[in-house]
Amino acid sequence: MTETTGTFVVTHAEAESAVVRDVETAQVHTLASNPGLEVHDVLEATVAPDPPLEVTWQVVEVDDRRSIDLVDSDLEPTQLEKELAADADVGDLIQEERAGTGEIHVFRVPEDEVEAAAQDVLDDEETIARAARLEAVRVEVRRSPEDGVLSVRYLPD
Repeated sequence: MTETTGTFVVTHAEAESAVVRDVETAQVHTLASNPGLEVHDVLEATVAPDPPLEVTWQVVEVDDRRSIDLVDSDLEPTQLEKELAADADVGDLIQEERAGTGEIHVFRVPEDEVEAAAQDVLDDEETIARAARLEAVRVEVRRSPEDGVLSVRYLPD
């Protein structure tokens, strides 16, 4: 195995070790030590296998490190987000680029399933990985049960 450079999300962290996942390939790397990483940290880094067995990995170089805030907002989706969802069928996903960087995902959900859908998004590791790919540092989940609308906002700093 050889060094790998990419964007990694920390999926598990203990005092002595950590697990990182490449956000592009989904390859998981168990680190033999933890250089101060916390769950949901995002690294632009290079990792290399530990000799001789190459079962665990080590962080060789870190170009950037950031954390992603996952926010369960008490705000409703914006008027634009509600309008985007109005033309969608239940189960549809609408992706809208934000001005600058980031993205907004709007879901049309059955009214009685909006809360469960919001919790699924908040609990899903892929939400953080997607934020890392979009270079977001904040993910804000908004909902409107009466409209059957869920929005996930991937926001820059």
